[in-house]
Amino acid sequence: MIASCLCYLLLPAARLFRALSDAFFTCRKNALLAKSSSSQVEGDFAMAPRGPDQEECEGLLQQWREEGSSQVLSTASEGPLIDKGLAQSSLALLMDNPGEENAASEDKWSSRQLSDLRAAENLDEPFPEMLEEEPLPEVEGPMWTAIPMQTDPQYADCAVLPVGALATEQWEEDPAVVAWSIAPEPLPQEEAPVWSFEGLGQLQPPPVEIPYHEILWREWEDFSTQPDAQGLEAGDGPQFQFTLMSYNILAQDLMQQSSELYLHCHPDILNWNYRFMNLMQEFQHWDPDILCLQEVQEDHYWEQLEPSLRMMGFTCFYKRRTGCKTDGCAVCYKPTRFRLLCASPVEYFRPGLELLNRDNVGLVLLLQPLIPEGLGQVSAAPLCVANTHILYNPRRGDVKLAQMAILLAEVDKVARLSDGSHCPIILCGDLNSVPDSPLYNFIRDGELQYHGMPAWQVSGQEDFSHQLYQRKLQAPLWPSSLGITDCCQYVTSCHPKRSERRKYGRDFLLRFRFCSIACQRPVGLVLMEGVTDTKPERPAGWAESVLEEDTSELEPAFPRTVGTIQHCLHLTSVYTHFLPQRGCPEVTTMPLGLGTTVDYIFFSAESYENGNRTDHRLYRDGTLKLLGRLSLLSEEILWAANGLPNPFCSSDHLCLLASFGMEVTAP
Repeated sequence: MIASCLCYLLLPAARLFRALSDAFFTCRKNALLAKSSSSQVEGDFAMAPRGPDQEECEGLLQQWREEGSSQVLSTASEGPLIDKGLAQSSLALLMDNPGEENAASEDKWSSRQLSDLRAAENLDEPFPEMLEEEPLPEVEGPMWTAIPMQTDPQYADCAVLPVGALATEQWEEDPAVVAWSIAPEPLPQEEAPVWSFEGLGQLQPPPVEIPYHEILWREWEDFSTQPDAQGLEAGDGPQFQFTLMSYNILAQDLMQQSSELYLHCHPDILNWNYRFMNLMQEFQHWDPDILCLQEVQEDHYWEQLEPSLRMMGFTCFYKRRTGCKTDGCAVCYKPTRFRLLCASPVEYFRPGLELLNRDNVGLVLLLQPLIPEGLGQVSAAPLCVANTHILYNPRRGDVKLAQMAILLAEVDKVARLSDGSHCPIILCGDLNSVPDSPLYNFIRDGELQYHGMPAWQVSGQEDFSHQLYQRKLQAPLWPSSLGITDCCQYVTSCHPKRSERRKYGRDFLLRFRFCSIACQRPVGLVLMEGVTDTKPERPAGWAESVLEEDTSELEPAFPRTVGTIQHCLHLTSVYTHFLPQRGCPEVTTMPLGLGTTVDYIFFSAESYENGNRTDHRLYRDGTLKLLGRLSLLSEEILWAANGLPNPFCSSDHLCLLASFGMEVTAP
């Protein structure tokens, strides 16, 4: 070994470099031949980056073609040489034939180095994976690109592949699938990974930020040019147009209390600061004129949401849930479009009533549209906006109906005009009821026969028919002490105070001194001489029926129907709850991975005069016209997006957005 090293030192540097280079390429050639076909080897040598020894490489490759593969295969089958033999053969190669390549010595070199390469194959070999691919066309220069990997959906990574590989396979992945890959520790923007290659400078990875509305593919459905039932277009005549959004934004406290519902989400996207920024971007993007929010956490509202919405031009009203609850409802409007007439918070909790012992709330606002100067001297009717979040419990449909009756009674009071009619109404929120359930049909149709109905059927959220004991609704649904009739109106609204109502003064009470009941001896009265032993004598001309006449006036008229509740607000839904192009239902939320609809926007509509209509929509646009809506998604699409919440939708509900037009009239 020492003698070999001394010989290496005595040789000229040029001859040493040439001999080692020849031996290396011969060894690599034989190793490639032993593992793959000739076409694959040629493809890999052709793909190698070209350097100053390119001509020598091509010469070796041409020599290999002439010699044939038989000699190399036989050489590859020989065992490895010992270190001493390797040194002697190397010395003989360099001293005896310094200018030519000896085939026998070359085979010995190849056999030894091929053995070394095989031994190191399992450790680190950069090219075996490439040998199994299809041959790639020769390119001029080492051109490369970076594409996303698809190995693990939980990580967003990149791999380096030749450009030729992209030419044979197009990247046609659905953006709703690619965009949901989350890196556990995302790098800052200034530290984004950069790949550099010889002679190419720097290649940046492809951008991954795609706008929210493009990722979820929610399209705007325009109805402004569609004719209504009378053949008139919705845009005929001057209109006051506005947009309204209803959104359950998922209170952070409620999310942490039910963390088992969000195990599919990466912890980073559940952080409130991340969710808050996403929510604000949604508000800014859709830019509604009226914003109705549910599950608004109180501290987040006062510290972040309300100041941010105020900077966006909104005036906000908030109602926290009663008791120890930390979230509530909010209604925000732009004062440049509306003027507030009144605001009525609604609490469903009633002390002493087991039916109404829950802490849900609502909020009712009466807004006056501000007509732009371009429409001339015209005016529009007030607009009543109601927002609520009904009890979730699927078993307590009786509570849901009672809460809805209170809200409808408040809406009836706020929206009632002087002539007894109602101004345009929009009722929205999270009603925790599915489409075509009894509660949904009650709001849309205005009537519900509930007597004997199982309580779980009211919302239709879950099926408890298999249970032996089922709570059933009894009539009347709520007591008369609630002060609400079965027509969902306050008693005072149905029967206003009479101006001639009596006052209980002395003269009024003396009128009952000799009435018929006063002249009857009470049962069980103790007989006392001179006190209770005489019967009062009615003076001449004293009316005997005073009490009977007055009794009918003192008792308030409180009509109660048997097992039926009604309302007269004529509401219909903005959404149809079905996607005809996909043949599946719309979805607004996905609890436990099951898509369903529980969020709604109802608006005032006029009844059809033809009572023989059999379709579900019994009303047509009236003073309030539906001009457009933001389409909802199917369960399949949300499954592809890893459910809700996800990196782009920071709530477990989808937002609802609709555009309306109000008729304006000359004063």
